[in-house]
Amino acid sequence: MAAPSNPIRTTAEGYIGYRGREGHYAFLLHRLTGLGTLLFLIIHILDTSTVYFFPSLYEHAIDIYRSTPFMLGEIALVFSVIYHGVNGLRIAAVDLWMEKRWTIKAQQMGVRGTLAISILLWLPAAALMLKSMLEHNFGIVLFGG
Repeated sequence: MAAPSNPIRTTAEGYIGYRGREGHYAFLLHRLTGLGTLLFLIIHILDTSTVYFFPSLYEHAIDIYRSTPFMLGEIALVFSVIYHGVNGLRIAAVDLWMEKRWTIKAQQMGVRGTLAISILLWLPAAALMLKSMLEHNFGIVLFGG
């Protein structure tokens, strides 16, 4: 008798092993960006709830968030929110208004366009956030300070 399979392992192997090209990668990125945004929201709600009852704990959390790893994570979070929103709009548009025009080629173009739009929207914010991190954490002043 075969041992029961682990559903988490089976799911992960399916996600990684499937080679559905752009659509599959868009699905995975949409799922990861959604989970990353949800994780941020949970942490944000928990740490903000400490501001009234435990102000010193809140200040400690803010100091941690100003560290370089957290600031880099914040830059990734901004990309996650932008990509998740833009891809959600693409999915809604296809499902609601363009179901008759659904083709593999159209989906490939849509996924690539979604990624391009997301990166173009993210780059200015990422540049400003990176500049702020370099100035505050490393004392590197860019563009004349």
